[in-house]
Amino acid sequence: MKKILIVSGHTDLNNSFANKTILEETKKLLPEAEFAYLDKLYPDFRIDAKAEQERLLRADIIVLQYPLFWYSAPSLLHCWMEQTFTHGFSHGKTGDKLKGKQLVLSFTFGASASMYSHDGPMGYNIDEFLPCFKATYRLCQMEFAGYVYTGGVSYANLTTPELIEQQNKVSVEHAERLIKLLESL
Repeated sequence: MKKILIVSGHTDLNNSFANKTILEETKKLLPEAEFAYLDKLYPDFRIDAKAEQERLLRADIIVLQYPLFWYSAPSLLHCWMEQTFTHGFSHGKTGDKLKGKQLVLSFTFGASASMYSHDGPMGYNIDEFLPCFKATYRLCQMEFAGYVYTGGVSYANLTTPELIEQQNKVSVEHAERLIKLLESL
């Protein structure tokens, strides 16, 4: 079986609802996967690049789980990538350590998914927010294996028991779709 690494890029998972639920459910459904919670490991943003590179070397499939913050990944996940995906390790003349590994993006956002369209308030569809990830993994000779996303999981929607239950439901469904994608790889 392929070894799966799931990297949680949320900057404060304790104050998350959707990402926390997705990770908890994924851990139940995929207990053999390795989970790295960046907010717990590196609350000061001081990434142990060697330890993280070792973690990446063990994995066949790498899942980045994060909320979309201002149309991109959170700063902690960016910091992790900047310090871990280094020249000579992930890219460059001798940087082939991630070659052939599969990448899956798993992310959430507060606005409804329908807002992410050319006619919607965002002006772009969700796929148009991913080129930086696709370019990074192409540079690293990784295989982009797809993405799973869920919209409409905002803190503003946690005001009634019914809305909380709805967010829980879509978060669990997100985890199930992620597992289905991982099983297909």
